[in-house]
Amino acid sequence: MTSDVITVPTRYGAGGDWSERFARPMLRLAGPGARMRGEELEDLKAGLLRRDELADAFVRSVREDHVVTMPQFRAALVDGLGTVPDVPLPLRTLFEQLEDRPTWVDDDLLEQGGAAARRIGGDGFDILAFGSLLGGYRSGGALQPLVRTGRIGQDTLTRVGETGQWWLGVTSPGGMARQGEGWKLSVHVRIMHGFVNYQLEREADWDWAFRGVPINAYDRAGTIGSFSTSYLLQARALGIRIPREDAAAIMHLWSYVGWLMGVDERWLPRTERRGRRVLGNVIAGFSGPEESSRQLGAGLIHMHDHAPRISRLRRTYERERSLSVATYLNLGYGMRDVGQPARPPWYPALRIASNVFWSQLVGRFPGGTAILDRRAERALVRMERLQYAGVRPPIAPVG
Repeated sequence: MTSDVITVPTRYGAGGDWSERFARPMLRLAGPGARMRGEELEDLKAGLLRRDELADAFVRSVREDHVVTMPQFRAALVDGLGTVPDVPLPLRTLFEQLEDRPTWVDDDLLEQGGAAARRIGGDGFDILAFGSLLGGYRSGGALQPLVRTGRIGQDTLTRVGETGQWWLGVTSPGGMARQGEGWKLSVHVRIMHGFVNYQLEREADWDWAFRGVPINAYDRAGTIGSFSTSYLLQARALGIRIPREDAAAIMHLWSYVGWLMGVDERWLPRTERRGRRVLGNVIAGFSGPEESSRQLGAGLIHMHDHAPRISRLRRTYERERSLSVATYLNLGYGMRDVGQPARPPWYPALRIASNVFWSQLVGRFPGGTAILDRRAERALVRMERLQYAGVRPPIAPVG
């Protein structure tokens, strides 16, 4: 069966009152006119049936036509098309489109956005893990690609580490230049998703009627929103001051990342209000929790059980800390969706007190931004040392 012969997948809106409750805070923050209707809403819903055609065409050139090899792709990714002899047309088409970046992209804003995102420090990784990722797990509709590729349980720490490496690359100085680590990793992840789609779309038991395309335009829009729109909201909820111009730069950065990764330009979070509006409407169409929600939620909360060279006491502390942060960022009741117990927000209370002092007070003084930058980089190093014994996990290969 193919996605071309069915209507909008039934997962859309299957959450009913549950998804409305989930979406309500975001839609209220988006302001008047937040609710999509008519052609706009129909186009968003139809995204459940849209694959990434650029990535799909490239994957078929590797898997079916055998005119491109993965060594050729890797050479072009790292050093450019000029290093590939007799460049195959599908490879040229891929990179010419990726390198023809939109005219609205501003290098200064990319740098400012990356620096501002990193300035959030270790709290930023808590937000990514226990806000963005865990929040996304509350709906089971988009989780089958993770479950079917075995990215659960003991592998969670590695998978979160891969996401972290991508995030660090995107936000690093020069990270989104053509030769930057963030640019290359974003393309790497896009093509990896293309291979996952190619595999899952050909599995006989894939539920097209309910799920639509495995990794689709609708879910891509929601994912980029969680890394930008909800990231900023949750950072502020932890007491972090983000000046308006820095917030705008972060949205600009993730809009370019989203474009590079195949998010439809119509759904890019170009401003905070636009990002809230798109993400709120995506959430409003969520289906409810599934068993995969609980499997992935448990893996995330218990991921430090598999961290190298940390004591049993520290593992217990990290589990309780994770539950406390996750409870706070998911408004308490969200923990039921992922099958995890709620905890009092003792750790967020400590972080809010610290962030109010450093971010709201020290950060306003002359030289304060430089102080915050140094503290944030030290926090990121400590996080990697704790979770991975200082050795960054490699990004999963493609192909």
